[in-house]
Amino acid sequence: IRRANIQDLIKMQGTNLLCLPENYNFKYYLYHGLSWPYLLYCAEDYDKSIVGYVLAKLEEDDDNSKLIHGHITSISILRSHRRMGIATKLMKQALIGMNEIYNSKFCSLHVRASNLPAFNMYNKVLGFEITGIEIQYYADKEDAYKMKYYFDEEDKKVDKDKILSLSDNIEWKDIMH
Repeated sequence: IRRANIQDLIKMQGTNLLCLPENYNFKYYLYHGLSWPYLLYCAEDYDKSIVGYVLAKLEEDDDNSKLIHGHITSISILRSHRRMGIATKLMKQALIGMNEIYNSKFCSLHVRASNLPAFNMYNKVLGFEITGIEIQYYADKEDAYKMKYYFDEEDKKVDKDKILSLSDNIEWKDIMH
């Protein structure tokens, strides 16, 4: 796992095209790389080929506070390299950059409602909380869970009314559409 550089962006885009239905043009990767160089990380295989990446950015909060926070734009791991902890390591690096370099209060992301492995990584492994459901968020009309990771417990307490809690008697089938 290492910080991505400008030369990596085309390979990162290639990984995206192989793995995800949401694709971005090269200018979007370049914009991220030039604007937030400490929020782009890639994972290399033994032969130096890129097998995964995380693309993150800073943005203002969507309420009136204008609070700057981090946002995960895209994360992708080649199928052959999944279930090895690479996505977790990439996410941790991006979170460190958001917190230590850019002093973000939290990190937000969207995850497909059907992507249970990713949801479990975000929620159970990394500690992200569900803050909402975006109906038909993706181009194919699938819903997304809106999630946040708080860098400070005090900020989490302030936002506690925005966190959706899943009680033990709620089944996944009850919240999946």
